[in-house]
Amino acid sequence: MMEWLQLLLPAWVMGSLLIFLTAPLGCLMLWRRMSFFADTMAHGTLLGVAIAGLLALPLWLGVSFLALLLVAILWFLHDRRLPNDALLALCSATLLCSGLLLIQQLPLLRPELQSYLFGDLLTINWSDLPLFSAVIVVAISILYIFWRPQVQIAIDTDIAISEGVNAKLQRLVFMLLLAMFTVLALRAVGSLLMGALLVIPALTARLLAHSPKQMVLFAFILGQVALSIGLWSSALLNIATGLSIVLTMAILFFSIFTLQKIIKH
Repeated sequence: MMEWLQLLLPAWVMGSLLIFLTAPLGCLMLWRRMSFFADTMAHGTLLGVAIAGLLALPLWLGVSFLALLLVAILWFLHDRRLPNDALLALCSATLLCSGLLLIQQLPLLRPELQSYLFGDLLTINWSDLPLFSAVIVVAISILYIFWRPQVQIAIDTDIAISEGVNAKLQRLVFMLLLAMFTVLALRAVGSLLMGALLVIPALTARLLAHSPKQMVLFAFILGQVALSIGLWSSALLNIATGLSIVLTMAILFFSIFTLQKIIKH
């Protein structure tokens, strides 16, 4: 039992800290209808991993660079004539294919491809937690400072602007926070499942909540429950942690949705 705890406890602590960020960010993303943005950012991390491997840099440095580069690219491409979802689909497909293509050319990275795609939270150890915790605290502090204008923008952009909210600044802050999240979440759920980690708990919370605060709270609780169940399941069944956590989140969503449908009828 002690061996299991030594393996799972650092991973559980790291995942639990990450949920403090994913719950409010996921809710904001749903309110702003920017679910595609998380997937685009997540797919970009794979190219960041490949660049880091090519240049013999730490993985977090390559992923951080790519995340910031993607924010700059999307900022540059922002145009009223071009739908946001179409631009995001373009960037997502381009980055994912580029990352996979480059990793295939790097023999040292090829064996680790599955962990980059689906995550491996069980590789976390106690020495990783101080830096991770510090980044989480910084991200949550920024989110707390800008929370009110972020919600105002999410509810109605025109009214928020008329009340003095700088929409461009808030958009940039939101994208930078998501960029920080992608760097943190790569080891937890991998590049393909980051969007699910943000979207599914918030989507499930929407079924239960009657106010924005309730939605964030429910998203946090559901995220923690799914993390705990998924983490233990991955260890017991010997499957990728990211897959296990996301599938647990999906099961919670469909269970709550189905139960509500049955009660209503």
